[in-house]
Amino acid sequence: MEVHFTPEWEAKLIEMTTVTGRPADYLLQDAMAGYFEELKQVRGMLDSRYDDLKSGNVKPVDGEAFFESLRQREAELLQKQSH
Repeated sequence: MEVHFTPEWEAKLIEMTTVTGRPADYLLQDAMAGYFEELKQVRGMLDSRYDDLKSGNVKPVDGEAFFESLRQREAELLQKQSH
């Protein structure tokens, strides 16, 4: 497999190989392993949340109504602080 980098990314990779003493392929495999693990966790969380919404276990929140309630609470707090 071939991977192409911008000159900036290639320079960063070369710098990391120098600093760590590890070969570029090792660093890239390590970085990709971490990325895929994080992606797997996020995907699992999103799938779980979707399943909760689809099954009715969690009710969606209207975004506009939520932010309006936030604005009202903030206004009430500011009003209390000014008295």
